[in-house]
Amino acid sequence: MAQNRDQELAQAGRRAALLMAGTGIFWIVAIYAGSELGLSGRVRALFDLMALAGFGWALWMTYDIWRKRQKDKG
Repeated sequence: MAQNRDQELAQAGRRAALLMAGTGIFWIVAIYAGSELGLSGRVRALFDLMALAGFGWALWMTYDIWRKRQKDKG
């Protein structure tokens, strides 16, 4: 049972890591594309807000994993 819980937490950690990496790549590409295509500041700010939301979600996911591990300790 504990092994199953550890596998679930490991899978959640991988999802959080993929979300962070994907958000980072998206943000870099969006910044580059925005400068190359001459997008307006409002569109660039929208991409920044989207990246901020992605990183915030990843932070929440890692906090949730941490809470679950603390709960398992006793």
